[in-house]
Amino acid sequence: MPKKIPAVDAYIEEAPAYARPILKRIRRVFHRAAPQIEEAIKWGAPHFVYEGIVGGMAAFKQHVSYGFWKAKAMQDPKGLFGGEAKASPFAIKASSTKDLPADEVLIAYVREAVALNEAGVKAGPQSGRARQKARPAPRAPADLMAALKRSKAALSTYQGFTPGRRREYVEWVLDAKRAETRSQRIATAVEWMAEGKERNWKYKRC
Repeated sequence: MPKKIPAVDAYIEEAPAYARPILKRIRRVFHRAAPQIEEAIKWGAPHFVYEGIVGGMAAFKQHVSYGFWKAKAMQDPKGLFGGEAKASPFAIKASSTKDLPADEVLIAYVREAVALNEAGVKAGPQSGRARQKARPAPRAPADLMAALKRSKAALSTYQGFTPGRRREYVEWVLDAKRAETRSQRIATAVEWMAEGKERNWKYKRC
């Protein structure tokens, strides 16, 4: 059985409507190509793991980024990787399912990525996350910051987070489409941070 986790289900459901069929298809292809693959949320986005990271995907406002952790070491027979995608593990972009290659093509890429992990091939010097340009620390919107300041515990937790952990909360609030939803997310964020919890605490494995 495919080793799926609720965290990825939740991520897809909270993604923009255009992105959901893209994410679902990418997810299905990874599991079809390699049933031994497991799922994990890393850096706030779904990743596919077997003897190390195989690939991952992330939804943004206008596109989905996806790709393979060891893209730099892959053959790329169909030319899916441009220069950027070859240097970065998740730089292939799709704005609709029409932008995705045929399932059979993606399956072959997934299987090559799995084989690289099985062989113990290391990520290239520019394909690892550590070599990517660091993203600036996120700035909390004024309404979230005001709510945090009303709770010393929540503010302390937020200030103690890494930039990536802060970004998960900030982007969750900013992605709300309605004012009511935004207010609810801010209240929930403050409650969770007051308890010392990160954004995806519910999905962490014990």
